[in-house]
Parts: sequence; structure tokens; C-alpha cells
Amino acid sequence: MKRVFFTIYILIAAFFAFSGISYGAESVPDSLVAYGDICHSKYDFDGAITAYQEALEFLEASDADSLKILSLKDKILLSENGRNMKGFAYSPVVVARHRFSLEDFFLYYPLPDGSWRNLPNQLDSASAQGPVRATFVPEDSAKIYFSSEDADGIRNIYVTEFQDTVWTSPSLLNEHLTSPGDEIYPMLSPDGRTLYFASSGLYGVGGYDIYMSEWSEEDKDWSVPVNMGFPYSSPADDYLLVNTEDGNYTVFASNRDCSADSVWVYVLEFDNMPVRRSVEDPEELAVLSRLDPQSDPSGMDETEAEADIPESVDTRRYMAKMAEVRALRDSLSNHNSQLENDRNRFALSNDYSERTRLTDIILQRESRIPQLQDSLDRATAELQKIEMEFLFSGVIIDPDKMMAEADSDEAGDDAGYSFARMHPGEPLRLKMMEPEKKFDYSFKVLDEGQFAEDNTIPDGIIYQIQIFSAINKASVKSLKGLSPVFEKKNSSGRYVYRVGLFNTYKDVLSKLNAVKRVGFRSAFIIAYIDGKEVSVSKARSAESRMKDEQKFYQVTLIPAGELDPAISEGIRQQAAGKDIARSETADGRAAYIVGPFAGKDKAEALVEFVKAMGESEVFVNEINN
Repeated sequence: MKRVFFTIYILIAAFFAFSGISYGAESVPDSLVAYGDICHSKYDFDGAITAYQEALEFLEASDADSLKILSLKDKILLSENGRNMKGFAYSPVVVARHRFSLEDFFLYYPLPDGSWRNLPNQLDSASAQGPVRATFVPEDSAKIYFSSEDADGIRNIYVTEFQDTVWTSPSLLNEHLTSPGDEIYPMLSPDGRTLYFASSGLYGVGGYDIYMSEWSEEDKDWSVPVNMGFPYSSPADDYLLVNTEDGNYTVFASNRDCSADSVWVYVLEFDNMPVRRSVEDPEELAVLSRLDPQSDPSGMDETEAEADIPESVDTRRYMAKMAEVRALRDSLSNHNSQLENDRNRFALSNDYSERTRLTDIILQRESRIPQLQDSLDRATAELQKIEMEFLFSGVIIDPDKMMAEADSDEAGDDAGYSFARMHPGEPLRLKMMEPEKKFDYSFKVLDEGQFAEDNTIPDGIIYQIQIFSAINKASVKSLKGLSPVFEKKNSSGRYVYRVGLFNTYKDVLSKLNAVKRVGFRSAFIIAYIDGKEVSVSKARSAESRMKDEQKFYQVTLIPAGELDPAISEGIRQQAAGKDIARSETADGRAAYIVGPFAGKDKAEALVEFVKAMGESEVFVNEINN
């Protein structure tokens, strides 16, 4: 360990010496953390863990601030997550990518025009912040999933549903899709069975990662979300994943390798059964996560990306109308030409029946021509109106060039993917049910403090902060803005006051200084297990055991030969959305690993299905969280 630290220390010292920055011995932990951050961003998670752990030893030895130590432990956890996720990477086919402004990148997604509502709006009263700039609400929606801030400013996913004449009061989905971080951009799959979203607080590698959760008809609830892994997720911010309704593409956004005010929008070929593999080399993983389009294996620089200006809905409307005008002109010209031929044939014919037949044809063609002319006149007028709209907007168009591009696009799908800018939708006007008013038990510092409506301590592991005790009952003024404050009379007759209900030691510790700052300088943490007061150390030990006991499962299938396509399709249906990785056994046989499953029963159900299909070597493995 000392040898490892010495090597890293020399590297850091050389870096600071080269850059001309001076530092003392006390800056070693910060330098190690900075080095670890660089390693983490470059997918060298082993290097990051080593640097962070060396920094942690320094901090713990120097009796540093506990919050700083907790922050560093979080970094170690993220790097450990990244190291584990390297075993389940996916190599998608990249069709296209383009860099857009963070302000309106979502308008370039292949989604219905007018379906994005700008912030703030009726569902999300917050101003634009972070990557969140709008709410997805298509016309004629019957159910809306959206992200909005709670009282503490943390973004959660809510759902509201249209019932009769009003929308239900927005409600959280479930505890699995809620974290200490933000959850943003929830998007349903076309079949409504899978919810994709981004989170900065669930199992991931830092920033926002992309997750998927499946709807269970049996439980009538959303399942435990699964991180979609590399290259959908990365150490940067990744969000807004959408599968197109035509089943051709997967689209998502990321600020990896971007300036702070822009994002890449990636278009991938949709794969309903992606095969995962292990990618151990950090450089290989970094190249994979760069997502270079196949047509541009060397990568596209930012100048090239910005030079290729995407078309818009307006130009598409213009091109469609121009194509309609051209088609009507061709049809009218063809009718006139055929009419002239029919008249010539009529004049040269002496056969009565033939002249009778030609007469009917000529009359039909003559009646059709005014209809075609009228349609052409109306389409031409609409085209000229669009041209005037362009002119008033200061947009110069070249009709010949635009039609040449349209002809090129009509050549086939090989012409490439085209980004088109949609219009933002009208402001929301939803008639909402009045929410049932419930007491808010989340920790807050208000202008005026609040006593808890119910002093009962919930079951499970609960932490509180004891603020003071008194002989007489306390007044609201003595709470100094804290809420919710719990009151309890002890055996000696004194009133004891404690604030908050925290489920983890990390959460209660993060609020301790806030309580001290308002004036309760002697405040301290207490703990309960199932309503019984216990020592804080005992509660922390129980909390640690609970994390260790959380189990996940995966199914391993070792076919006798090639995997039967019928079994492969069955696995895809039985375990929709789960990772499927191809591996090898010690003796060189192919093995397929499916998971993770949050419940053993679901993993065993898949095993029974595979066995029923004729494969015998299939079993369940327990894996770490």
C-alpha cells in the first residue's frame, strides 16, 4: 500500500511542479482526490479507488471533518460501482449524434410536435435548472409521468391520471424510484411497460445515470430500477432515453465531452435483446462510451457537429407542400397529355364502339382536370404562404436545393438519420384535484417551527436530533423554525424535544450542523430500532447489516451447443429489460448470464421456463448489490 501511495504521490507532485502550483503536506489528500477524480472520469476505476483510499487514510489519521470523510467514501462507492459495471458493457450500433444547446436539445428528439412544455409550468413550478428544461406532455395524454421538486428542492418522479373531468393529485411512484438525489426526465416505452429515467442518487457511477423500471401486472407497481450500464451511463450526466415508436432507434442525451451549456444527442439502433460483455481496459471502455457513429469512426469534432444545421418542422412542412405541388403538376400534365392522345384516337377511328368508349374516357378526363387544377391552385397558394412566413422570419430558402435534398432523402434509409426541430407545446391547463392536506414530516427550517402532529416513532431504523429538554412544555417560538419537532415526557417528568425522522446515519449527520446553526449548539443524534431507543452505534451496525443483506440474483444458462433461438426469444420475453451477458466457463463452454433480479422467485421462474424448453444446465446465483 505504501508503495502504491508513493507512486501516486510522485505523480501528483510532478503534476503540481510542472504546472507551477505550490502545495504543502496538508494538501496531499486534496491532491489525491483530484487525481482520483481524473482516473474516475477516464473509466480507470481501480486507479480512482486506490487514490481515494490513500486520501481517506490521511483524513482519518488527521481527524478530519466527518462530512468530508463521508463525501470521500461516496466517491469510493461510485468507483466501485463503475468497476462492477465494467462486466456488463454493451456495444450498440451508433447511427448518428449531434451536439445541441442544453436549452432546447429535447426538441430534436423524434417525438410528437408540441409535446414539450417549457418551465415553469403547472406540473413543475421550478425554473430551469441543471439539465431539466421542459416537461413531456403529449396532446391527449391520459396519464402523465413527470419530474418536479419537493419541499427540499429534490426532484422526484410523480404521476397524475385523468379521471372523468379532472386530473388526480400528483403522487410519487414508489420507494424504489426515489433517492436522496434527483430523478429527472421519466419516459415510457412505446408499449407502456417500461419506464426510463435518470437519477443522481441511485446505484451508479456519478452524475446522472440512466435507469429502467418495469411494470409488474402482478404487483401493480414499478420494479426496482436497473442501471442500464455502459455506454448509456457514464461518469458524466446522462438522461432522457427514448425508444422510438417505429422500433428502429434508441435516443438519449449526455454532456460527456461537452461544454457546460451543450449536450450530445445520440441515436442508436434499437436492440431489444442486447448482449453484454466485460470490458476491463479503461481506454477501450472510454472509446466505447464515446459512441462514434459508424459512418464516422474517427469521431466528429464540435465544429463539424455545429456546422451541420438540422432541418426543422417548418422546412419539412415546406418540402412536403412543395412535393405535393410538384405531384399535382405532374398529374395535371399527364392528364392533359392523355386527353390529347384520346382526342386524336377518337378523330382517326371509324369504329362506332371504339368511338363510344373513347367518348366516355374523354368525358371522365375532362371532368377530372378542373379538380386537379383547383387542388394545384390551393396547394400553390399554401406553398406561397409558407414562403412568405419564411421571408418575414428572415429565413432565406432555395427551393431547388431543398427539393434536391428531398429527392436524396427519398432514395432510401441509407441516406442517413436526420434531426428535425419540433415546436414547444402550449402552456399546460390541467384541472387538478385538490390534494389531501397531510402533515409534512420531512426535516425543514422554517420561519416558524412546527410540532409533529403524531409523536409516534415509525418502525425500522430511525435517527433523530435531540435539541433540548425543559421542565415545562415548549412554545413554537422556542423551536427556532425547526420542523417536525417531537415531544416526549421522560420518567423524571421533563419534556424532551427532538427533530426529524431520518432513515440513515448519513442523512441525520448532514442536518446536525443546520440544527446547531439555528442556536441548539449542544444538539446530538439519537437512534431507535422499531420504536425502542438504542445507542447510535447499535443503529449504525444494524443499518450496515441491512445493506449487506440486500440480495440480488442472476440466472446462468450453459447450453449443450448453440443457444436455441426459441429459448433466446423466450428469455427476452420472460426477462424483458434484464441484462444478458455472454461469458465462458472454465472449460471453454459458452454461458449466458441473465439479471439482475431483485427477487429470487422471479429468477427461479426463469430457470423453470428454460428447463421446460429442454435445457437442463441452468441455475440461480446470488450476487452482491
